[in-house]
Amino acid sequence: MFKIVRRKEMAGGNIILNEIEAPIIARKAQPGQFVILKANETGERIPMTMVDSNPEKGTITIQFAVVGRSTILFSELQEGDSYQNVVGPLGRPTRLERVGTAICIGGGTGVAVLYPIAKKLQQLGNRVISIIGARSEELIILREEMDAVSDELQICTDNGSFGRNALVTELLEEVLKKETPGVVVAIGPVPMMRRVCDITRPNNIKTIVSLNPIMIDGTGMCGSCRVEVGGMVKFACVDGPEFDGHEVDFDQLMQRLQAFRNEERQALDAHGGSQVHRCRMEEEIAVKDLGEARAALVRAA
Repeated sequence: MFKIVRRKEMAGGNIILNEIEAPIIARKAQPGQFVILKANETGERIPMTMVDSNPEKGTITIQFAVVGRSTILFSELQEGDSYQNVVGPLGRPTRLERVGTAICIGGGTGVAVLYPIAKKLQQLGNRVISIIGARSEELIILREEMDAVSDELQICTDNGSFGRNALVTELLEEVLKKETPGVVVAIGPVPMMRRVCDITRPNNIKTIVSLNPIMIDGTGMCGSCRVEVGGMVKFACVDGPEFDGHEVDFDQLMQRLQAFRNEERQALDAHGGSQVHRCRMEEEIAVKDLGEARAALVRAA
């Protein structure tokens, strides 16, 4: 059993932070790696990237949005309660080095994954420019922590309630007019990461993204987390979760992420439902895809 020693609610309870006793994992964990957690005997195995690890205390920290049945179960665990299973560290650590200037971009809960990477980049002597965004002010996470590990921090919200009224990709375009980074790290909703790659590709700026495909065993055996990178099949659990964003087939990734959407809704409805926060870019792309589908039907007719 893995006891929760600290629990914090944010965004009106829609985002939860858990610090968990896991001394063996804490001693080995590196930025970019993840764990798989299970709340109880009947719960699902859910992968989550670690926000932080503390080898001295023997703890790891995760942060998640309450968006489905399993994360609702996680959110019901209180300080002093325990996860039945926590397996890790899994995946490959982020390959970080001194490159001069690094731009770190986080959307929504992706900021939790971005934080240890930005922290390590600064420790290596890089100048770190961070851009983080969310739908609204109450959904911005780790604001003070990201400020502490960044030489420059820009914040934006979809509704303009805090920082700039813009998308993180719009701020990236502005920064790139003045900066020539050695690396860009983008973590968040898939549409956001794809757009970042579209922006950095013309200037051949190294861009790292963290992928979140459906994952089951976390050891490469089941094959459910397969993604296509550089024309080759990779498994996010053992080859990633981070990849060269310019080589990722984002269309295939987004299609695979929709595979069990109906089942997810049914499970969520059975558990009482929840307010799901979606990326504005995701909604825009969904509208575009619907328009293209309608156009195809017209042509077929």
